[in-house]
Amino acid sequence: MFKNIFNEEDRGQVGIGTLIVFIAMVLVAAIAAGVLVNTAGFLQATAEDAGQQSVNKVTNRVEVLNTHGVVGNESNIQGINMTVRLAAGSSSVDMNETSIKYLSSKTVQTLTNQTTTDGDGTNEVADADEFGLTMVTDDDGSFGVLNSMNDRYEVTLDTADIETGNDGADINNGLTTGEQVTLEITSRTGGTTQVILTMPQQLAGKEVDDPVEL
Repeated sequence: MFKNIFNEEDRGQVGIGTLIVFIAMVLVAAIAAGVLVNTAGFLQATAEDAGQQSVNKVTNRVEVLNTHGVVGNESNIQGINMTVRLAAGSSSVDMNETSIKYLSSKTVQTLTNQTTTDGDGTNEVADADEFGLTMVTDDDGSFGVLNSMNDRYEVTLDTADIETGNDGADINNGLTTGEQVTLEITSRTGGTTQVILTMPQQLAGKEVDDPVEL
């Protein structure tokens, strides 16, 4: 029924045009694949960076353990002291690159730690736009950097200077009794700790420089 015809002299031929089209298709496919691979790699790297930054904003921050005020006169608080450490799950936090936003009913100010250490774990006193830092405990002597859960620093704010906007303010300035202040401590990576403090309603019996619980 079927007849097979073989002719050894017949040969299939591919023209040069067909060959060019074939090579062009292979090249286009290779280029497209390369673009897709590069794009996928870029998106993956970007997603990883964004994820890490988001984690850092949540975890890389400090925890305020306790606070107290310093009496200026019978109705004012001239300073605030806070003891801080690393928050749970946080990596190291450099206090030299940390800022504190100070907000009271009359003043808003961003404080930085730009003072230099004197070699014994303290720095120059706080002023109108800088906070002071004092070592309480430090495992490895890396003053200024919280890198262990055992590290403790005391942060000092001069509210008398901050409220007047200049250095050398007297003790009659500062936060008045009953006044509230909000502090936002933000690390270099964006991790933020908010503290809301209310000054005592009265300071009867307290003398200048006495500590008072906040």
